Order: sequence, then structure tokens, then C-alpha cells
Amino acid sequence: MTASAVHIFRTPALLAEAMADAFVAASRDAVAAREAFNVALAGGGTPREAYSLLAREPRRSRVAWEAVHVYFGDERCVPPDDAQSNYRMAKETFLDAVDVPESHVHRIRGEIAPAQAALEYAQLLRDALGSAPRFDLVMLGMGADGHTASLFPGEDPFTDDDALVRAVYSQSARMWRVTLTPHAINSGREVIFGVSGREKAAALHAVREGPHDPTRYPAQAIAAHGGRVLWLVDSAAAGAV
Repeated sequence: MTASAVHIFRTPALLAEAMADAFVAASRDAVAAREAFNVALAGGGTPREAYSLLAREPRRSRVAWEAVHVYFGDERCVPPDDAQSNYRMAKETFLDAVDVPESHVHRIRGEIAPAQAALEYAQLLRDALGSAPRFDLVMLGMGADGHTASLFPGEDPFTDDDALVRAVYSQSARMWRVTLTPHAINSGREVIFGVSGREKAAALHAVREGPHDPTRYPAQAIAAHGGRVLWLVDSAAAGAV
């Protein structure tokens, strides 16, 4: 059974603090229970602010970074040093500033053929986390169109769900991406959405309160089976909730 909750914050800065604190808390729980913390990171502006807080005190010293294993919820099909790369964003924002072993950072190889990158990453997940991979924490954002990770409106988000990872072509951005499927995300012990901005209010209302139509609003496909979904939103995004 999935537990779901919404927490509203007055400003984006307070939202970012809450996301960073949730990362810290989840890492402590996972290390205490299983001696490792497996987290899938999101791209986007809202997570970026949270990551920057993790690179600084007091949060930096509250995480056992040597036990952290970093994965990615999605990636643009670009080289790792490209400005659009989610890996590069995470690396520059906080991974370079903390003591995560390099071998614990598992990027999606956006520079190779998209289908091959998806197959490779799915195998990496199975090799590292077992035949039924389960993250301790999956961090997500949501777009103004209701997309999350690289699951976009207009296509059934459950396509090739059991594959764990698939290649997706973004019509709006005119580029390929590689994304975790809902199956991989929903296996997480905890899933956290960070949503900010008035332009996302209508989509947030539709996702949370509207008819179930995940092809139109892919974020509706996320319902952490046996875990918890936590929505952290600022007051602007919450305006229509």
C-alpha cells in the first residue's frame, strides 16, 4: 500500500531545504538498516538547489558519503561534460564537493546510442541491486506538462515497464533521453517529488486531484509500491491544489 503526503513551503528556498533534509534522513535510515544508501537523482532546477545545500554544512557532515551509491532517474543523450547533462549538473553542484567514492557514482552513458545506453543501465542496476532493484530514495521533479523523469505526455509511461530503463525521444526538446520506467521508480522505498513555480500549479492539481490518465500526466504513474511518495511543493505550485 502506498502512503502519499503533500507538504507546502512558502518559498522555493524552504522547499530546497526540505528536499535536502529528506535526502539526509533517508541516507541515515538506509545506512543504519542496510549499510548502504542507494539514491536515484533527478535533474532540473528544484533538485539543483537541494543538491547545493548537501554540498555545504551543516548537511554535508550529516551524510555517510562513503556508503552512498548514486544513480540517475534519467539523462539526456549528450556527453557527460555537456551543459545539458544531468550527471554534469549533479557533479558540479555537489558530488565534487563530498566524499562519494567515484566508483559509487553510476551515470547513464548519454554519449552512446540511446537504446544501448538503456540496456546497459538496466543491466548495471540488476548487477548492483539484484534482479529486482530497489532504491532507498528516488528524487523526482515535475514539469508544467505533468512529465517526470523522461516520461512525457502522449505516450503510455508503462511502455516496456519491466525493462527498468528505456530510451525516449522528446518531441519538445527534439532529442533522445534515457529514463527509468515507472516499475523501477515505484520499487523505491521512498519517492520524493520537488515541485516549484506557479506555471506547474495546474499540472500539479491535475496529477493529484484529476482523473487518472498517466498518458496525459505521466507523474500519475508514480505510486511507490510498498513505499512512500512525498510531494514537496512551494506555495506557488500549490496554488491550484
